Amino acid sequence: MNPTPQQSAHPDYLRDLGFLVHEIDNWPEDDQKVRDYQIVIVLLQQAGAAPMLAARMRAKPHFGRRLLVGLVPAETPLHARRDAEISGFDEVVSDACDSRDLSAKLLRGLRARPELRCALPPPINGRSAA
Repeated sequence: MNPTPQQSAHPDYLRDLGFLVHEIDNWPEDDQKVRDYQIVIVLLQQAGAAPMLAARMRAKPHFGRRLLVGLVPAETPLHARRDAEISGFDEVVSDACDSRDLSAKLLRGLRARPELRCALPPPINGRSAA
C-alpha cells in the first residue's frame, strides 16, 4: 500500500524476481481480495502511526498470518522501528534499503510460516535458506 504518489524501485524489482505486485493506495473495500495476498507492504510516512496501523491491519477480516512489512523513511530512529515491529509488523525497514535486502527479508518471512511453504520452491541441496 502506497497512500502517497511516491515512487519506489521496489515494486519493479520484486516483479522481476517473480513476485506478483499490486500497488494500491487504500485497503480494498472487498475483504475477500485480501485472501490473494500473502505479503502486505505498507509505505509509512511517519513511524509514529505504525503501531495503530499494524493493530488495524491485523484485525481486518481474513488478514490472518500474512506477512506485514513496513517501509519507513531512512531517518526513522531505531526505537521507532522496534515499536512498530512489537506492535504487529513482521519487518520494518528503510524505504531507501536495497531491493535485494527487502526481497531476502520477504522470503525469510515466508519460509518461517509453514502454511506458506507451498508458495516457495524447495531449498537447493536440501539446505534451509534461513
